[in-house]
Amino acid sequence: MIEATLGFIAVFALALLRIPLALAMSIAGLVGLGLMRGWHPAFASTSQVIFETGFAYVLSVIPLFVLMGNFVARAGMARELYGAANAFVGHRKGGLAMASVIASGGFGCICGSSIATAATMTRVAYPEMKRHGYKDTLSTGSIAAGGTLGILIPPSTIMVIYGIITETDIGKLFIAGVLPGLVAIACLCTAVVYITWRDPQAGPPGQRFSWAQRLAAIRGIWAVVVLFALVIGGIYGGVFTATEGAGVGACGAFFFALFRGALTPRVLMDILVESTRTTAMLFTILIGAMIFTSFINFTSMPGDLRDFLLQFSPHPIMVVVVMMAIYVALGLVMEELSMVLLTIPVFFPVITGLGFDPVWFGVLIVTIVEIGMISPPVGMNLFVMNSLLPQVKLKHIFQGVWPFVVADIVRLCILIAFPALALWLPSFMTH
Repeated sequence: MIEATLGFIAVFALALLRIPLALAMSIAGLVGLGLMRGWHPAFASTSQVIFETGFAYVLSVIPLFVLMGNFVARAGMARELYGAANAFVGHRKGGLAMASVIASGGFGCICGSSIATAATMTRVAYPEMKRHGYKDTLSTGSIAAGGTLGILIPPSTIMVIYGIITETDIGKLFIAGVLPGLVAIACLCTAVVYITWRDPQAGPPGQRFSWAQRLAAIRGIWAVVVLFALVIGGIYGGVFTATEGAGVGACGAFFFALFRGALTPRVLMDILVESTRTTAMLFTILIGAMIFTSFINFTSMPGDLRDFLLQFSPHPIMVVVVMMAIYVALGLVMEELSMVLLTIPVFFPVITGLGFDPVWFGVLIVTIVEIGMISPPVGMNLFVMNSLLPQVKLKHIFQGVWPFVVADIVRLCILIAFPALALWLPSFMTH
C-alpha cells in the first residue's frame, strides 16, 4: 500500500511540475516497477504494454469515431439539430437553452467526444441565445452541460476505453447509454426550468413555430438519424462489431460532409490532422495509465482498497455509493480520463466481486466523467467555452454550471437506484 501511495504522490508531483500527465504516469509506473521488481523486468513489461496497446485491433475504434465526429462537426449537422429542437421548445422560458441541450444529445449520437460537442454547440447556440437576451450564466451553463452528452449517448470514446480496460462488450456499453442519455436530457432540461423559475429574465421565451415549420425542421435532421441508425442499429443487431461500426460511421460521415460541399482539400486536411492529434493524445494517456496500472497491480493496493471499501456496509450498493462519492471528489481536482484510467483497475475487481454488472458500472463511470467535465475548477468543457467566448468571464461560466452539476448528481442517484435503465436494452442484444 505504501509503494502505491508513493506512486500516486509522484504522479501528482510531476503533474504539478507541468509534466504532461501521460508522461508522469509512465515515469512513476516504470520507476516503481524498477524498484520493486528490478529494472530489466520493468523495461520488458513497459515495452510490452506500449507494443500491445499500439497494435491492439480493438483500439482502432478510437481514431475512427474521432474522425466521424470531426466530419459531422464540419458538415453543419449541429445547426440543423439546434433548429429542429428550437422549433419545438424555443417558445418556452429558457427554451433556447433546452434546445441546446436536446441538440447536444442529438449531436452526441454521431460524435463521441464531449469537448467537440461543447465546442460545436457553443458556435451554434450561444449567438442565438445572446440575440434573444439570455443571461451568460444560463447560456454557457446549458451548452457546457449539454456537451457532456457527447460521451454518454453512443458512440463514446470513454466507453470504448472503459470496455478495453475491463474487457466489457463495447457494443453492449453503447446500447446501455441510450436510455440514461434520455434521462440526462430530461434532468438538464429540468435544471433549465428551475433556473428560469428562479430568474425569469435569465431565459426569455422565443418565437412559437407552426406545426408545418416544425415538420420542415425535423426533415432537416434526416442525415443524423440515418447515420445513428446505421452505426448503432448495426452494432445492436449484430450486423457488425463496434470497430466495424466505427468504420461504417466514419465513411458515412465523410460522404455526408462531401455531398454537402463542406469538404475542400484544406478542410479535409484539417480534419485528418485534428483527428490524428486527438487520437495521439488519447493513446499516449492510455499507454501511460497502463504502465502505471501494471505497477499498482504489483503492489498490495488493489486488495487493501477492496478491504477498505467492503467494510463500509454489508449492503453492496453502499460500496458503489462510496465509490461514486470518491469519484465526484476526484473529478473536482483531476482530469477525467486520467482519473478513470488510474482508478478502474483498482475499483473494477471490487464491483465484479460483489456481483454487479460491468455494463451498468460503465454507465456510472461515464456519468461521473460527465460531472467532472463541468465541475469547477478543472472541468474541461468550461475551459473550452472560455477559449471560444473570451468576452464571457470565467466566473459567469462557473456560476452558470452549478445547477447542471446538481442535476447530473441527481441523475447519478437515479442510475444507481434503477440499474435497469442501463441494462434493459443490452439484454435484447443478439451477440
